Parts: sequence; C-alpha cells; structure tokens
Amino acid sequence: MADQIEARCPECEAAESATGDPVTRRELFRAAGGAALAATAAVVLPDIRAYAAPRIARLPQTGVPESAVRTLYNSLTEKQKAAVAFPWAHEKRMMVNANWEIVKPTIAETFTADQQDMVRAILKGVTSEEWYPKFQKQMQDDGGGLGNYHVALFHDDKTDKTEWVLTGRHVTMRCGGDPADNMAFGGPIFYGHATKFNEDPGHPGNVFWYQAKAANEVYTMLDGKQRQQALIALAPEESAISFRKPGQPLPGVPISALSHDQKAHVETVMKDVLSPYRKSDVDDVLRDLKASGGLDAVHLAFYKQDDLGNDGVWDIWRLEGPAFVWHFRGAPHVHTWVNIAKKV
Repeated sequence: MADQIEARCPECEAAESATGDPVTRRELFRAAGGAALAATAAVVLPDIRAYAAPRIARLPQTGVPESAVRTLYNSLTEKQKAAVAFPWAHEKRMMVNANWEIVKPTIAETFTADQQDMVRAILKGVTSEEWYPKFQKQMQDDGGGLGNYHVALFHDDKTDKTEWVLTGRHVTMRCGGDPADNMAFGGPIFYGHATKFNEDPGHPGNVFWYQAKAANEVYTMLDGKQRQQALIALAPEESAISFRKPGQPLPGVPISALSHDQKAHVETVMKDVLSPYRKSDVDDVLRDLKASGGLDAVHLAFYKQDDLGNDGVWDIWRLEGPAFVWHFRGAPHVHTWVNIAKKV
C-alpha cells in the first residue's frame, strides 16, 4: 500500500458553494427549507406508487434481521426486483465505499410503508440497542435520514440465500450473508459521521470519536521506544484495506510486545469499536480474529498526518493483522473502513 501525501475526501463532496467550500448532503438538505422538501416529496410520490407492493399481513419479529431480509425480498414486486434485486454473485454485493448508491432509487422511493418498517427492523437487528438511535442520528446528519439511503437485495435461487446491503453517505452495512463465507459482517463495511465537513479538534458531537479517544489512551501508555514504532508520518490510502501477503510487515507496534495493562487497554478499544453492532457479529469478529492469530497478531499504528489542531491526539489510527483491518480516519471528519476474515 502506497503512502499518501494528502488525505482527501472527494467522495463526500456532494457539491461546492460559491466560495469553493465543500457542501455536505446534510447542509444541502438544511438549505433546501420546508417548501423545497415539500416539492421533492410531491415528485417522489409517483415513484412510490410505481413500486407499490401488496400490504404485508405480518411483519417479522425484530431481533431476527435475517428473517426480515427474506421476508422483504419475498414481498418485492417484479418492478421492485428490477430496481433493487441482484443475483448472489453480483460484484456489488462485496463492494464498499464511503459515499455511494448501490441502487439509484432511495428507500423512500422504492419501498412501501410496510417494507420500510422491515428495512428499519433489519437496521435495528444488526446494531446494538444503544447504537440503533445513534446510527439514525448519523444518517439524519449526513443524508437527511434513513429514507434517503439505498438498499439492494442479493438472492441465490438455488440456496435461497438473501443478503441486504444498505449504502449512502458514510454507510455500507450488510445483513444476511452466507454463514460459510470467510467474512465477518458478511463482507467489508464502512461507517462514518460528519457533524460538519471540516470538524474541529476533539470532534464535538461526532458519534464515533469516542473510539479514537480510547485508541489515543493506549498511545499515552506507550514508552518512548514503543511510540517510535507506533507513530508513522504518512497514512496509507484510507480505502486500502486489502490483507497483506503472508510475511509482509505490518505497520505500527505489535500488540504482542505490549505490557499486560497496555494490552488491556487495546482490548477496551476493541470493545469500543465493536459496541455499535449486534452480539452475533461481534462474536464472528472475535472468532475470525482468533483464527488468524488473535490480538497478539495485530499491530496498532498512529499517523502524524492530518492531526487536527496539532494537539498530538492522533486523528488517524489503524488496527491491522493478517486477516484484520480496522482503519479510522478522523480528518476532516470520521471515516472508518473494516475488513475482517477467518484467514487470508
């Protein structure tokens, strides 16, 4: 992975103002005002009717999101399938990005009220109880709410496997992947948040910044030699989350070289980064991490690049092992890329 001189966020630049400053989607929604939003709603209504599906008599129980994924797929009309359904082997099922539309129509444009309830049930089912409202806040801030995001469904007619993929600004999330797949979370995921495009040092209001605070607490515990190993001048490209070839060196300080109390703090960081997700996904991550050598096979790196406020609280950091990458970038706002497997 090549080092990058400058961290950029072109995928988040939905537009530019007359002054040349980036304008986020959230800011565009704010600027639109009530009248413009009402006009937009009027335009969307015909699309909703065009995709309309029969009313679903009974919604699946929350807490079993895979059941909701199958029920949602089975409820699709032929017109809806043409818009949002793909074969299992389609390349988009494993794609990940910071800001993308897996399909053009939004959730609000595509699905009936009952189907939108299922989309919410799936999102609630794959997140922890504490974090479901926080994800809702993030999507409201970044994209105007869940209805403006995009869902695609991937189905295998032979096995009846179905996977749900949610995308939009600062989200790539999956549910219903093949349990036999060599991937935690059903594939690479992404999460992020921008309270404003260029956030202030300390990232006030950012729902994910607590993770960086926990990681930086580990840095403060390192001795001089460990800090030399852990702190690197330039960060890799944030989306470079492919696993390294066997034998290739990993960046940063090895967790195996840390003291007992330092390791305990790294375990706290792991708990923090996993806390937004449901227990079964957390268990998959821990299982896959163990299969590729456990926490002792992971390295922790911090990057001097893009230190907001030059305060020595490192905005970019990375946990990386043989089949484990968790890359956190906090400048100009939070982006996090995740790729975890049982083995390379």
